[in-house]
Amino acid sequence: MRSVWNGTIRLGLASIPVKAYGATEEQGTGLHHVHVTDGGRVRHRRVCEVDGAEVELAELARGYVLPGGETVVLTEEDFAPLPLPTSRAMEVLSFAQVEEIDPIYFARSYHLEPEPYGVKSYVLLAEALSRSGRVAVVKIALRSRESLAVLRVRDQVIVLETMLWPTEIRTPDFPFLHQEVAISERELHEATDLVETLTEKFAPSQYTDSYRSALNALVQSKIDGNELVQPSSSAQVEGAADLLSALRNTVADKRMPRQRVEEARAAEARAASAKSKAKAAARKRERSKR
Repeated sequence: MRSVWNGTIRLGLASIPVKAYGATEEQGTGLHHVHVTDGGRVRHRRVCEVDGAEVELAELARGYVLPGGETVVLTEEDFAPLPLPTSRAMEVLSFAQVEEIDPIYFARSYHLEPEPYGVKSYVLLAEALSRSGRVAVVKIALRSRESLAVLRVRDQVIVLETMLWPTEIRTPDFPFLHQEVAISERELHEATDLVETLTEKFAPSQYTDSYRSALNALVQSKIDGNELVQPSSSAQVEGAADLLSALRNTVADKRMPRQRVEEARAAEARAASAKSKAKAAARKRERSKR
């Protein structure tokens, strides 16, 4: 596994160096969108709504759309000075009973691994949390945003549980909440007895993903029946095509004299600059129309 965050847990004057790894892995179906007539892979492209051109990653920025339709464009340079004081450390703000936290606040889980020179402090904190039955409330900057989180212990490992902010929790407003629903004591008693009768110790391993099993069986039956399609389009795997193009360019560069290589690169740079200026001019014209 690759760590998604490196930093420290700060508790008072103590600092515990740790690495964070994704603790869960959602298993997809393995299915992709394909063209039903020939099985060719259907891919999504980044297309500008103004000029219809495909946009390269290097030309992407983020925008805040105003009510009137105008857009505030924010580049990486704009984001750089914004305050993220917890970017390399998560400060323990307080401790709390985990029962006091509504599970709806929990977002994602990460296993925390201590650096070799921080093992003793890590184990001490884990044991203190386990013995006290508490979780540590922290703030952390992860994936370019600041999140509230808690540290809890699972199988002797400290788990970071990122949380949603209160403003991110939606308040339900369903019609039945405003209705008077009559429930008799007998009905409530019977329902409670049923719940207690069916109560058993929760064991996740006894539950299976029946849809995935059925899907795998369906795919295997197609394979056994030789119901396969071999896409013939040369653009079937766009990523592979891009890689091959880059490799060909590299080989061509090695075969070309240095002067021709420099000239070719200069021409590519001029073309890219002209394309960028054309897009900027188009955006300016669009804004002037508004």
